Amino acid sequence: MTYIMSLFLMGLVLGLVGVASNPSPYFAALGLVVVAGMGCGVLVGFGGPFLSLVLFLIYLGGMLVVFAYSAALAAEPYPESWGSRPVMFYVGVYLLGVLLVSGPFWGGWYEMSWVPADELVGFSMFRGDIGGVALMYSSGGGLLVIGAWVLLLTLFVVLELTRGLGRGTLRAV
Repeated sequence: MTYIMSLFLMGLVLGLVGVASNPSPYFAALGLVVVAGMGCGVLVGFGGPFLSLVLFLIYLGGMLVVFAYSAALAAEPYPESWGSRPVMFYVGVYLLGVLLVSGPFWGGWYEMSWVPADELVGFSMFRGDIGGVALMYSSGGGLLVIGAWVLLLTLFVVLELTRGLGRGTLRAV
C-alpha cells in the first residue's frame, strides 16, 4: 500500500509540475486531469472513496468546462508541448524547487502518517469519509462559500488571461 500511495503522490507532484510549466491550455488541462486523478487516488488510499468520487466528478464537471472554454478562446496553430526546450527548462526548475523545498522533510516525518480513515472501523457504525462529508457541510459551510467564490474568480482570471488585452471578457459593450 505504501508503494501505491508513493506512486500516487509522485504522480500528483509531476502533474502539478506539468501544469505549472506549460504555457498551452491544451496540455495544462490534461495535466489537471492527471492531478485530479492522482489526488483522488490519494484520498482513496487514506480511506475516503466517497469523498474522492465526489471531488473528481465535481472537478470534471466544473473546472474542465472552464479550461475547455479557455482553450477554445486561445486557439494557437502551433502550441508549445512538453517536449519543447522552454517547457523542459521550466520543468527542470520546478522539479529542482520541489527537491529543495522537500529536502528538510526527508528525515522520517512520514513514518506514522500512513493511517487510513478506516483504521478503527470496528468501533464505528459509519465509514470515516461519510462523517467527513457531513462535517464539511455542517461546520465548513463558510469554506464552501469561499471555495465557490475562488472558483468564480478563477473563471474570470482564466478568461481574462486567454483573451488578451484588447478583447477582454469583462469589457464595456
